[in-house]
Amino acid sequence: MCRLPLIALPLLALAAPLPASAGEGSLGDAAATLSDPAAQDRMADTVAALVGALMQMPVGPLAEAVARIDPESDAAYIPPDATLGEIAGSDPDYGERLGDDVRAGTRMAGSMAAALAAYAPVLKDMARDMAAQWERERASARR
Repeated sequence: MCRLPLIALPLLALAAPLPASAGEGSLGDAAATLSDPAAQDRMADTVAALVGALMQMPVGPLAEAVARIDPESDAAYIPPDATLGEIAGSDPDYGERLGDDVRAGTRMAGSMAAALAAYAPVLKDMARDMAAQWERERASARR
């Protein structure tokens, strides 16, 4: 199972409502939220609960359908009452480690958002200067 997308879920959910032209205030708000230990715990608990629920999902009926279509597939050997966790290999400490990874990823994203908020005014000025220079170059090329 690829862990990065699971860890990224809360970060993507948090970033999704931010508009592309988000100002420094929005980045500062995101940085504050991502750096808040209570928010980190909520995100980690949510991801761990989602993964836990997915691991308990029965896959036997799906395996049976695949085995009917392709009798030579490995799906034919999956028990009818198997869960995704049993097929993927259940690790009793996985949820705790995943929660720790989500917390660490959230702290890192908070640091990144804080850095972006700090650099946003400089980047805006650079973009404005580059646009003005582009316009000057275009105007001189047309003469």
